[in-house]
Amino acid sequence: MKVDLFDFDLPEELIAQVPLENRTDSRLMVLDKNTGVVKHEIFKNIAEYFRPGDCLVLNDTKVLPARLYGTKEETGAHVEVLLLKHDKGDQWGTLVKPAKRIKEGTKISFGDGRLTAICVGTSDHGGRKLDFQYEGIFYEVLDSLGEMPLPPYIKEQLEDRDRYQTVYAKDIGSAAAPTAGLHFTEELLAELKQKGVKLAFITLHVGLGTFRPVSVDDIHEHEMHSEYYQMSEETAQLLNEVRASGGRIISVGTTSTRTLETIASAHNGGFAELNGWTNIFIYPGYEFKAIDGMVTNFHLPKSTLIMLISALAGREHVLEAYKLAVTERYRFFSFGDAMLIL
Repeated sequence: MKVDLFDFDLPEELIAQVPLENRTDSRLMVLDKNTGVVKHEIFKNIAEYFRPGDCLVLNDTKVLPARLYGTKEETGAHVEVLLLKHDKGDQWGTLVKPAKRIKEGTKISFGDGRLTAICVGTSDHGGRKLDFQYEGIFYEVLDSLGEMPLPPYIKEQLEDRDRYQTVYAKDIGSAAAPTAGLHFTEELLAELKQKGVKLAFITLHVGLGTFRPVSVDDIHEHEMHSEYYQMSEETAQLLNEVRASGGRIISVGTTSTRTLETIASAHNGGFAELNGWTNIFIYPGYEFKAIDGMVTNFHLPKSTLIMLISALAGREHVLEAYKLAVTERYRFFSFGDAMLIL
């Protein structure tokens, strides 16, 4: 299966650079996964498409202000660091630019010395293991010095960093936001609960691999980066009850989908308290075990994310819907509009 099968023409001006003032004002394309029929909606009306007893599954990960700008202590040269993964103690796996300047033993200073780091290991593609030193609480220091790690296709500055967090973000650890959830407000979630829709929360910490392009021609040769996930006993029990009573399980975003499918695959289609690392790669031909539908944003051409939704709704249906989205001037990617697949 060739990557080019998931390509489409996307005018650059449709890539949303800033979020809308009101989260629920985004447009919503509703796609019937069986027929390919499309409806045009506004996100604030999404509750109309849910039934009492359905369950909406949300990823409660919280984005780290993971981008730091510092200087080499020896030379004063400028260095950019992106935190990727907490290892142990105060050590983190990071990406560094320019990587060639940072060798083992190199010291970096951030914020006039409020935070310092020493390189204790190197890997390919700019990977560096840094050991940080600071006074106080690391996440508080990071909150004052770090910037949100916006995707590379967003060129505008983000005025309010909370707009790159979901309103239910809780468990800090992501290098990117689970952006399908950015459309929800506390009021909309309350409206869904009032209608009898259950809300369930899982965690998957989004890694930088979510932005990495597929670099092989045949998608079967692509390897996904592993990301940490966890599901509580409470959430597992709720999902099993929803399934038993005939309710639909609808995931918010590809991250929730990959978590649910990872767990259901390990438990014969059911759910259980579980945590670990997943590199599940979902593309057409995959048989879904966990979800009946999903809320998602509009994704990059030839990305693993458009492959995932093509597995759910059919490649032809998805590409036709995307062609229509371009014609109708929908906004794409992290700060863009949404799609509901049912």
